[in-house]
Amino acid sequence: MSHANARLTFHGRCLLVRRVVFDGRPVAHVAAELGVSRQCAHRWVGRYRRQGWAGLAERRSGPRSSVSKTPLQTERKVLEARRELRAGPDRIAAVTGVPARTVTRILRRHCVPVLAACDPLTGQPVRATRHSDRRYEHPEPGAMIHIDVKKLGRIPDGGGWRIHGRSEPVRGRGIGYDHVHTAIDDHTRLAYAEVLPDEKGTTCAAFLTRAAAFFAAHGITRIQRVLTDNARNYRVSAAFQQACADLGARQKFTRPRCPWTNGKAERLNRTLATEWAYRRPYTSNDQRTHALAAWLEHYNTQRPHSALGGKPPITRLSPRS
Repeated sequence: MSHANARLTFHGRCLLVRRVVFDGRPVAHVAAELGVSRQCAHRWVGRYRRQGWAGLAERRSGPRSSVSKTPLQTERKVLEARRELRAGPDRIAAVTGVPARTVTRILRRHCVPVLAACDPLTGQPVRATRHSDRRYEHPEPGAMIHIDVKKLGRIPDGGGWRIHGRSEPVRGRGIGYDHVHTAIDDHTRLAYAEVLPDEKGTTCAAFLTRAAAFFAAHGITRIQRVLTDNARNYRVSAAFQQACADLGARQKFTRPRCPWTNGKAERLNRTLATEWAYRRPYTSNDQRTHALAAWLEHYNTQRPHSALGGKPPITRLSPRS
């Protein structure tokens, strides 16, 4: 395979040499025929005269050595941190002291798949990925709050299949689901979540009221819009509509069958699943539920956020007097 930046293949170089050296044709004429400069043609002819046909073979285009290349020991440290933390470049950079951009290059050089394509428990690649550069962000805190619900299977006492494996009899069948209600501010990415027993309209309305109180305690005293999907518990629930009205917020809905319209809530749900719900095997449902508060505190105050320049959401809030 020819080098990515090469103008001629090995066959093209041999053809150039035959026409110049054996046929005695002018270098400028042959170079024009093959679409290369005279300097390039002279270089290949010179290599043939010095080294024969072997001089026309592919060569590495990079330097023989690089004084700025990341040491192998540092690369191993970054790869080990990725395996242990199963986190992105910003968090790995904070732990290893290696700049985030260098971490990204190391992971790419070693063909490490992105987190979205990996199993959150094992870190092994399990799925393909999609990517879009289209982004939007409201200019101030409280301009829009994204709300969604993620269902999680409840964990039986003693742990489920993630601890005992698939080979044992099914554990926990029929014990139902937890409903993780999430709310995230569009501008700051400040997040709030609760584990609730259902997703009825009254439950969603009460969650919105408590979420608004949480945001107010962090300086977001006015919520202008509330964005949800088109589920009945949001669209036709009188209780939820009244909760929005009590906050003075305008209710907005995503485009039908377009969940990415509520992308910030969907991304928060995926982060919750990866870093909290499935981060480690839990021995009971209560153990997982109790771990949520500590994870949320970490998410809001310490965890680097790529959309915020590697800073946590708390940094986008105005200091309270």
